[in-house]
Amino acid sequence: MMKYLISFPSEAMVLTDEEFPIVSADSHAVIQEAKDAGVYVFGGGINEEVDPVLVSADGSVSTGTYPGSRVNGGFCVLELPTREDAVEWARKIAVACRCSQELREFGYDPES
Repeated sequence: MMKYLISFPSEAMVLTDEEFPIVSADSHAVIQEAKDAGVYVFGGGINEEVDPVLVSADGSVSTGTYPGSRVNGGFCVLELPTREDAVEWARKIAVACRCSQELREFGYDPES
C-alpha cells in the first residue's frame, strides 16, 4: 500500500457564500467515506492566519519560508493499493470541493 497526498491551493476553491456550506458538507462526506473505507491517514487545511516560520538545524527561527515555497489550502493523505484508486479518490474529492485536486505519491518508507 502506498500513501498519496491529495490537495488543492486555497485560490482554487472559488465559492459563493451560499455554496460554501454545501461544499463543506459534501467534502466532509467524502472524507467520512474514506475513513469508513479504512484508507484515511490524516488531513486538514493549512491555517493561513498563522505565518509560517523557518526553523534551522541550530533551533533558530526566522519568519517566512524557502523562496518559492507555497503551501496553503486543503489536503488529505490516503493509503491505497494502486494509483488508479488514488485517482478515483482524488476525483471524488474534486467533485465534493468543486475544484481540481493535485495527486502526489509519497516515497515508500518501510518504517511508516
